[in-house]
Amino acid sequence: MPGIIAGAMLAFTLSLDDFVISFFTSGPKSQTLPLYIYSAVRRGVTPQIHALSTIVVLLTVMLVVVAERISRTK
Repeated sequence: MPGIIAGAMLAFTLSLDDFVISFFTSGPKSQTLPLYIYSAVRRGVTPQIHALSTIVVLLTVMLVVVAERISRTK
């Protein structure tokens, strides 16, 4: 189970990091979260972007804390 959680966290982190690959390989109808954030920031930073960024950071921190607690109990 720790390996699955670590793999999911790594995939999530890499999906946010691979913006350039997503930008050049995505079709006109597909829109990933990094592409959405990029297009929204180009139009202007709104409170929605701040809220979305806060949610992504909090989700990442919560996943790390949960993974750490799971690994410490074993």
